[in-house]
Amino acid sequence: MGKQQKHSVSMEEISISQFKATCLAILARVKRTNKPILVLRKGEPIAQVLPPPPPIKQQPWLGSLAGTGEIIGDILDPVSPSEEWDVFRA
Repeated sequence: MGKQQKHSVSMEEISISQFKATCLAILARVKRTNKPILVLRKGEPIAQVLPPPPPIKQQPWLGSLAGTGEIIGDILDPVSPSEEWDVFRA
């Protein structure tokens, strides 16, 4: 498709007319191979087609706070003494 470029590290080069004729196939190839392509007009670089960045994985919200809490007392004892409860006053 193109000759090896001398401008940067072994990037494939393609003419603008060839890019225009096969644009969708070239974009698919860049995504599949993860290798950029330099587009040339009359031997001069005019554009660089880069692969997309890797997708950002969303963390599930369920369990996202696991391990972030701290127990600082007895979790079985009531917060206030039973004498303060309204249910025992009746």
